[in-house]
Amino acid sequence: MSKPVLYDFFATWCGPCRIQSPIIHKLAEKLGDSVDVRMIDVDNEPELSNKYSIAVVPTIIIEKDGRIIERHEGVVEGDRLEALLKPLM
Repeated sequence: MSKPVLYDFFATWCGPCRIQSPIIHKLAEKLGDSVDVRMIDVDNEPELSNKYSIAVVPTIIIEKDGRIIERHEGVVEGDRLEALLKPLM
């Protein structure tokens, strides 16, 4: 079984993304190698953004074994993300 993947779709010009990014970095540090955290700049990765139908940034997507488990638009607190990820680890 693979580890969960957390995608943080963001843009450098996005104010809420500047709030979300430190939360994601802190969570990635806390959870270590048990979660694959991927920061995706929507301006630099349009194909991936299109694949996931990203219309709002920040958007957080949690995948497990190639399936989307959770999708959240807007800022999500670290405790909430950790609670979503723990059962998948």
